[in-house]
Amino acid sequence: MIHNFFPDESADSAYKIDYKSLYNRGYRGILFDIDNTLVEHGKDADDKAVKLILDLNKLGFKVCFISNNSEERVKRFNKDLHQSYIYKAGKPGRSGYLKGVKTLGTTLSNTVFIGDQLFTDIYGARRAGLKSIFVNPIGKDIEIQIILKRYLEKLVLFFYNHSHTKKRK
Repeated sequence: MIHNFFPDESADSAYKIDYKSLYNRGYRGILFDIDNTLVEHGKDADDKAVKLILDLNKLGFKVCFISNNSEERVKRFNKDLHQSYIYKAGKPGRSGYLKGVKTLGTTLSNTVFIGDQLFTDIYGARRAGLKSIFVNPIGKDIEIQIILKRYLEKLVLFFYNHSHTKKRK
């Protein structure tokens, strides 16, 4: 049961993932969570986020943002990026992820999801059949339900890291 929340991979940050390697392994689409994955909660896309997305587009990736936030929030984040997006995605439900893949014109097997929450982002991506990459959250959590979930995530990450260490030995 706990394995349902394990990502396929993890990274310190969305900015430290080897995207060229993902591309070389055949991935062509990236679905991103926004808040605490690419920017601090509620912030607009900064220069770092803009550069990352433009670099990904140059590599050949199609990008779509998948967020449970309102359209206003996602549209504001996306204003300088001009990428596809799904708002009120209903994560961890499957439909937002599947809609994102369809929007990109990619497939479940050549699309990866990147997010900072195990119980919504990663669990939903796994339910949809997508490769998932968990990244450490950017900034401090401000919503009480997310703060509480982070405590449970620490427990899941302990078991994930323990099982991951066993696999490497």
